[in-house]
Amino acid sequence: MKLVTATLLASAAALIACAPVIDQRGYLSDPQVEASIKAGSDTKTSVQDRLGNASTAATFGGDAWYYISSTEKQVAFFTPTVLNRAILAVYFDKDGKVKDMRHFTLKDGHVVSFETRETPARGRELTFLQQLLNAQPGTSARNMDDQNPGGGGGPPTGGGLP
Repeated sequence: MKLVTATLLASAAALIACAPVIDQRGYLSDPQVEASIKAGSDTKTSVQDRLGNASTAATFGGDAWYYISSTEKQVAFFTPTVLNRAILAVYFDKDGKVKDMRHFTLKDGHVVSFETRETPARGRELTFLQQLLNAQPGTSARNMDDQNPGGGGGPPTGGGLP
């Protein structure tokens, strides 16, 4: 009986540990407040009073504030998955008045492809085990010049500047 109870408790603990964690981050939209903002009459100050501080602001291409919210799901130690993302973009004219407001979602985003090529390094690449077995107690850096991939002895030692 104790074995069955222990097994049930262990399996319940394993299931609870793998339960996904849903995390809401960023700006929580309020449609009524957003509808009260009018293009041409509201300014940066009035927008900030109603919506709060923006998540980020445009660096290039005009004056815009972005209010970003996202919902992510993470299971155990795995990389989080973005379930949805909502962005409210508020665009301002040169006088600081609201010019336009637009909503964006995860569908509007673009996937960025990262470069996978690597620059080769001179010398040998040693595994952790090779590095561990090659380590000899009592050796100094001066005796390891032949193992230096650059072949040089490093900066000059002793003396001052020439």
